[in-house]
Amino acid sequence: MFKKILLLLVILTILSCNATKPAIVTKKPIPGKGKKTVTHNTKNKTKAPVRETTTRTSNKSQDEVIVSSSRTTVTNDVIGDYIFQYKDIAMGNMKKYGIPASIILAQGILESGAGRGDLAKNANNHFGIKCHTGWVGDSVKHDDDASQECFRKYNNPAESFDDHALFLTGRSRYASLFSLSKEDYKAWATGLRKAGYATDPKYPEKLISYIERYGLDQYDNQALGKKYIQREEQTIKIASVDNRNGSFYEVQKGDTLYSISKKFNLLVDDLKNKNSLNDNTLSIGQRLIVN
Repeated sequence: MFKKILLLLVILTILSCNATKPAIVTKKPIPGKGKKTVTHNTKNKTKAPVRETTTRTSNKSQDEVIVSSSRTTVTNDVIGDYIFQYKDIAMGNMKKYGIPASIILAQGILESGAGRGDLAKNANNHFGIKCHTGWVGDSVKHDDDASQECFRKYNNPAESFDDHALFLTGRSRYASLFSLSKEDYKAWATGLRKAGYATDPKYPEKLISYIERYGLDQYDNQALGKKYIQREEQTIKIASVDNRNGSFYEVQKGDTLYSISKKFNLLVDDLKNKNSLNDNTLSIGQRLIVN
């Protein structure tokens, strides 16, 4: 009897322990229910870097895309360096062949991407002149109006400038240009397009824009021995060296020691030492020793 009572007590004890444990129920989540909306606090988090397109002020170098036989992005400093490098050749060809130096330089900028285009770098071709019938010199293949067209290749840029002059003076379709005033760059720009030099309907507009923004007609005046009066719309000035001794440079608006040092192939520290400069401050009209 005692054993039965003891067994009954054990059974009751076990049942009472199991009754205190919580039941575990596993259910499949119902779609659309039970989801919490989580709000992320981004106040203290670092945002991913964003690539910015910077619009520089007129006092600084600006990017410009030149599209001719290739698409080239350059700054106006690069264009200024190009003008400074080839202005003497352009003026020499104006005196010799009668082509305005402003037109020569503007075409060179446009056709060569200021010397940075593929044809200029690979073939020293600064005017986009194709082989044409009768060309016996070196050539390269380049995609233009059609795939893999034949373009003339030169040993150096000076040869390209000379061949450009011979190309215009030696072909009858350009003969009408030489009846125009050498000071009328607008008529020359329009005449080149009409004579078939380029198929782009905006070709004259582009040439004129370069001439007026960079004051390229000043080199026409120099070649003709006339005084140049800067127009108000000229927005970018090119390095001007005292031609009497070639040793001074007059600081223009937007110049920095770095940009001037690049123009004359100097180190900034050397430029400062030559001119006893203690800091990087420059003033418009200041004359710097650059030789």
